[in-house]
Amino acid sequence: MTTSSPPTTASRANMKAATVAAAAVLSLALSSAPACAFAPSPQIAIRQSLDTTLNSDPTVRPVSSQLRMNIPAPTIEGGATPDELKSFADSASPPASFFELQRASVRAAEMAIDDGHRLLEVEFPPLPANVLEMDDVSAYDVAKANVNLALDFAKSFANTDRVDGVAIMLPDESEKQIMLEDLTLEEKVYPGVTLTSLRRGEEGDTRVFKPEDLLVGLMGRGSGGTVRAVEGADMYVIVVASAQELPDVEELYELTKAEEGKKSPVIVFYNLKLDVLRGDLGAPAFPGKDFQDRFLSRVKPVYYLRTRQYSRSVSAPPFIVNFQGCIFRSYPGHYQTLLDTGTGRYRKVVGNDVRPALGEFKEQLTDALREEGVIASKEEEGGLFGFLRTGYKTTTWWEDEREDASLEWRT
Repeated sequence: MTTSSPPTTASRANMKAATVAAAAVLSLALSSAPACAFAPSPQIAIRQSLDTTLNSDPTVRPVSSQLRMNIPAPTIEGGATPDELKSFADSASPPASFFELQRASVRAAEMAIDDGHRLLEVEFPPLPANVLEMDDVSAYDVAKANVNLALDFAKSFANTDRVDGVAIMLPDESEKQIMLEDLTLEEKVYPGVTLTSLRRGEEGDTRVFKPEDLLVGLMGRGSGGTVRAVEGADMYVIVVASAQELPDVEELYELTKAEEGKKSPVIVFYNLKLDVLRGDLGAPAFPGKDFQDRFLSRVKPVYYLRTRQYSRSVSAPPFIVNFQGCIFRSYPGHYQTLLDTGTGRYRKVVGNDVRPALGEFKEQLTDALREEGVIASKEEEGGLFGFLRTGYKTTTWWEDEREDASLEWRT
């Protein structure tokens, strides 16, 4: 793990001033107003002719501002059946506000916990799209947004029938201390919610800089025994961790794993962009690729919203078609491939019980554009030209079938 010295008073003041605008926008986004948090950027939209076609299509579903909690109407027997729950989740739309998103992600996690899953992934953009595109929004602004969202997520579980205590885990003590100071919080943030770190020193160790943590982090091979469980925690929410720090999460999992027949604590990978971190595995000073097979492949995505943007050349004006879409999943529903029409609406292209690889997802969006006549059909384009566009390899190594890997991360 790479560590940095704590910022000086002057630099901290500059950092606070620079994040005031982002904090204000985040506060607005967390309100219940339908802020269209995930509406596409006006610079990235399909040409107007496609908008008109899709908007007239009855299969286009608008993004509703009503609260969606994945709870269908009760049956005559007094409750929804598993098939009814899945059917409702299969047709759920992406959220229109962060308030709606929080409620939906909590409900999806609750249902996964009830089904016995203990390694969960929650992934979505932590700030509105227009804010993330600003040049002055730093990685630290995104980290603060994720911590604030994780706090709200944790409060929904603390002191409930499913979970007693919740620990929000930053990578190390220095990052925890900086976050506590900037957010003006105590370690006990809320009854039953603690903001702490994966790696913690011995009782009474007040050193600010710990050389052993730096050495162990650079090697990318475990914590050297500094990962410690939190007493009374039934759920751990991991935030702002890098690929080098993911083995610490595995170590925490092994430390807290209950005996057979008992329930282990829940570990939530919260907005860690695991797909990006998987790309670092196998590089020097990073965990090996076997870490995906051994541990990461067992993490179940329970609430997943990932947007992707693409461009494609065409032979007629406007010659370049910009389009985007998202993979959306709200447990226990399937993975939805959604095409963004450029007007704040999504069109469901296809549902997948198995999470599509990114290459497959792009091809599904492209096929939808072919059906609308925006781009040439495969026959018109020609097999050779289509092959040159996509290439021989359309999946990354972790998306391939791997003998020792679990399918939890894809189902």
